[in-house]
Amino acid sequence: MDFLKLDFQKVVKEIVEFIQKIVGEKDVVVGLSGGLDSSVTSALLVKALGSERVQGLIMPTYFTPQEDIEDAIWLANHLGINYKVISIDRILDSYAESLKLNPEDEKYRMAFGNLRARIRMCLLYFYANLIGGLVAGTGDKSEILIGYYTKYGDGGVDFLPIAHLYKTQLRQLAAYLDLPRRIYTKPSAPRLFPGHVALNELPVDYSKLDILLFNIFDEGLGIEEAAKRAELPIDIAVWVCRRYYETEHKRKMPPSLLEIKHLPPII
Repeated sequence: MDFLKLDFQKVVKEIVEFIQKIVGEKDVVVGLSGGLDSSVTSALLVKALGSERVQGLIMPTYFTPQEDIEDAIWLANHLGINYKVISIDRILDSYAESLKLNPEDEKYRMAFGNLRARIRMCLLYFYANLIGGLVAGTGDKSEILIGYYTKYGDGGVDFLPIAHLYKTQLRQLAAYLDLPRRIYTKPSAPRLFPGHVALNELPVDYSKLDILLFNIFDEGLGIEEAAKRAELPIDIAVWVCRRYYETEHKRKMPPSLLEIKHLPPII
């Protein structure tokens, strides 16, 4: 597919300039998971701002694979950025104790999973507040289009450097940036609860899903033709469209009756 053929030099230049424009003289805090998206984002932040202006937070749980923690630490050291490792288990446990609910109970698993993402967001903003900085988001185009992220969790950020790139494109960009293969070939895994991986919730792997998303959202094809070109069943294309509209609230400001009738003059 043509959409996979990136001009890497141009893409990096555009993202670096975007980061510099948005951030200005501020510093940035970013969450490090040891996965693809956060690793590429962190590498680009350092290219744009320098390592001294980027701070990483590694926020594992008791079920976070040790290799993910080690990869996150390796990346921080490789990029030369300051980082902190903060387990979020005790924070979540305090919520569970106050609510008198068991996080392991199937009925509450997803709610507590989303709470983990929101705890991480709170920690990122805590440290951003301390330095008067911004929180960098790590969401990509594939996730954003289907709303595969937590509202006010990993979706709670100040700017999104890689939101215009599909997951498959990011794997190629990661290789161009000389990130380790073990990082950029990892299967997508939000890890909001034990055993949580993307393929348990998505109908197909990103390598195929991205082609379908490109045909629908970039090429403007109808779902039948898009599914045909992606060589996927029509029901997956229907799922994508329904998912897009069902998660539209995540990509918008909350509904209100607010209306700004007059803009103040620029001083």
